[in-house]
Amino acid sequence: MPGIALLVFREVLEAALIITIVCAATRGVPRRGLFVGGGLILGVLGALLVALFAGSLANAFSGVGQEVFNAGVLLAAVLMISWHVLWMSSHGRAMAAEMKALGGAVQSGSSSLMMLLLVVALAVLREGSEVVLFLYGMVAGGAVGVLGGLALGVIAGTAVGFALYYGLLRIPLRHFFDATNAMLMLLAAGLASSAARYLVQADLLPALTDPLWDSSWLLSNDSLPGQTLHILIGYDARPSGIMLVFYTATLLLLLGGVRWVARAAAPRAGHAAAAIAAPQS
Repeated sequence: MPGIALLVFREVLEAALIITIVCAATRGVPRRGLFVGGGLILGVLGALLVALFAGSLANAFSGVGQEVFNAGVLLAAVLMISWHVLWMSSHGRAMAAEMKALGGAVQSGSSSLMMLLLVVALAVLREGSEVVLFLYGMVAGGAVGVLGGLALGVIAGTAVGFALYYGLLRIPLRHFFDATNAMLMLLAAGLASSAARYLVQADLLPALTDPLWDSSWLLSNDSLPGQTLHILIGYDARPSGIMLVFYTATLLLLLGGVRWVARAAAPRAGHAAAAIAAPQS
């Protein structure tokens, strides 16, 4: 049971941290909980479908179907998170002004909420499918204590996610959107790097240099701090060259996009703040 609990905890923690950061970045948005719940349901249903077709998935693409599937899900999540980062760079200041002036009555476009639903669904789909497949193998092998380990892992991973969420909410509002946007950019870069690793395993991309360095002596991938940093900022003790290329390219593209969008949105944020303050004067 402890081994099952640890593995489930790792998978739940990864999904929980991704969901936590994205939820914190949409702080104050109406109907957010509805879309998060919808994403969770879609992700769980998708994971169950993956389990049902596990054999076909494993045999697809000449036996590397799971790697291709994981890479595809990760790259889709990178696109969704990147879109949200750029959207928040455009609307974050105006939202902060509205939240301060109207006590949190923020009006957000349905497109942003749809991105939130998709990111949550993709996070739960990827991690949930791995948990389901692992537990299926454990049950087939005659393992005991599966339900207990599953419950412990889910509870522990969810608790850490909630702790991070309430910690993020303590950030002053004037710095909140900048902080969560920075976390989302690092998260997207890390997911892109992980996608590159799966594509290398599927022999669809060259590794370039593998490994580029080895910092396992300082912080291994198997340690809890190493796993947490891997989720939050894409840390890898033994990255390949192509992983670093994906990580750096994603981060630079997002930084450039955020600066460009923020400059274009600055005049609109000033007008929005003035319009909100005008009726009160």
